[in-house]
Amino acid sequence: MKFLDLPGLTRVSRLGLGTWQFGSREWGYGSSYAEGEAGRILTRALDRGVTLIDTAEAYGFGRSERIVGRALAGRRDEAYVATKYFPIVPIPGLVQRHGTGSAKRLEVEQIDLYQVHQPNPVIPDRLLMAEMRSLQETGVVADVGVSNYSLGRWQAAQHALGSRVLSNQVKYSLVDRGPESDLIPWAQANDRLIIAWSPLAQGFLSTRYDADHRPAGSVRRANPVFLPENLRRAAPLFAVLRDVADTHGASPAQVALAWLLHQPNVLVIPGASTVEQLDRNVEAADLDLDDHEVAELRAAAEAFHPVSGLSAVVPTITSWRSG
Repeated sequence: MKFLDLPGLTRVSRLGLGTWQFGSREWGYGSSYAEGEAGRILTRALDRGVTLIDTAEAYGFGRSERIVGRALAGRRDEAYVATKYFPIVPIPGLVQRHGTGSAKRLEVEQIDLYQVHQPNPVIPDRLLMAEMRSLQETGVVADVGVSNYSLGRWQAAQHALGSRVLSNQVKYSLVDRGPESDLIPWAQANDRLIIAWSPLAQGFLSTRYDADHRPAGSVRRANPVFLPENLRRAAPLFAVLRDVADTHGASPAQVALAWLLHQPNVLVIPGASTVEQLDRNVEAADLDLDDHEVAELRAAAEAFHPVSGLSAVVPTITSWRSG
């Protein structure tokens, strides 16, 4: 396992474990997964050297945090535990109550990284960060992070906190490369972290889907990237992923993760539906791509131009009206 070396930061694995699916019914894994396989996945992650475990109070309405807490019993010191607060209303003391509640569900004395789950347009960061600072002062929280923030709002949040806002968790993959324009350069220049959620675009970059074989499950079905037209347009990108994978005796998903880990100051948090999938993800952390392969994958990604859901529907409506 590879670890990130930043000033004042404990050993954090560059590949972590995302736990949105732990206890969240929308993934369709069922109670047997939540009560059994999820815990085994987390235990195996620790066995393989994964230290970054990411969850949120919103995942299964706290159920994910409870599953993580139970699985960490007796092994707390091996994990860097990250969770998130979902900002809803600007009630004084709410952030502190939620932070304390998350720590209790996680069965930890201190949350290593407490993140604002998403920016709220009506709640100023100066209010949120004042309470985050109080959580730090009382020892409930070590580091503060944000999620889905623009660079400007990330910087403003840090100013409001009065100390580093360590990380920004954002959607980042070969097909979602927005963070490269400003977030990653700023993170690299200032010893901050980008945590990539959905690093495989919800399995899109596994290349196992095509226009005639789309994924099941409401989460993936709702994602426009899985539209038949986009699966057709992605054929050249999928071909490059498979070619590079064949060269390394790896899978396309492992190559997609390794490409992200080639980027500076980036951590990835793929989920896993089985222990076997967790093992495959971990192996990606040790997959070294050469500069030519990195550039080839980037070029293929830049050539992929997905349509939105609306763009896919309009031609159908037009055809129906003209007929």
